[in-house]
Amino acid sequence: MIDFRARAFFDLDGFDHAALFGADDPVWTALGGRLVAYLDGWTDWSIAGALHPGVHLLGERIFIAPGCSIEPGAVIVGPAIIGPGASIRTGAYVRQHVILGAGALVGAHSEVKGSILLPGAKAPHQAYVGDSILGRDVNLGAGTICSNVKNIGHEVTFRAGDEVVRTGLKKLGAVLGDGCKTGCNTVLNPGVLMGPGSVTYTNASLRGGYYPPGTLVKVRQEQRLVEMDRLRR
Repeated sequence: MIDFRARAFFDLDGFDHAALFGADDPVWTALGGRLVAYLDGWTDWSIAGALHPGVHLLGERIFIAPGCSIEPGAVIVGPAIIGPGASIRTGAYVRQHVILGAGALVGAHSEVKGSILLPGAKAPHQAYVGDSILGRDVNLGAGTICSNVKNIGHEVTFRAGDEVVRTGLKKLGAVLGDGCKTGCNTVLNPGVLMGPGSVTYTNASLRGGYYPPGTLVKVRQEQRLVEMDRLRR
């Protein structure tokens, strides 16, 4: 039987918000209502240090820990917890119910919504991270999309072997275990769970499902080279 508990995906030792993850609950239950309730119970909405002009904070429930780098043009909508040493670059959009762990990165023109980034997780360039969990030191290649809603609006389910797993969530993006990496322009469709150390090639499109630890998702692309003179004849 596949272990879907958080401990199978992440090292939670020293993570300030490990209480989000029930010891015996499926990892995705940390999202949705539990994440909302956790932030509703948070009481420290202080901001350490001065922010650059041009940083936009919308809403009063925003916590920013010491040592963060937040560049002009970034937008943060509360409730949100920005952990120590996190970086949010120009044009980034941190949109409600977000927790960034220590040293996490939201890069230029990336959007993060309803998600948890563990320490060192990175969404550096033009990424979308919706209702997802990125483990320690995850790196999303430029243009990676963590899609979180089925077009037909149904509950997000995924396949694990011959089993169809029901999540009980209408919004669920991806769960990427510690050390996962995606190639540029990867699309992770709703309900992708990748075990620690998994990697995708550039331009990969993954259906909802469970990918065991250490999986390499390859993409075969056929290219044809045609002389321009032949096209003009």
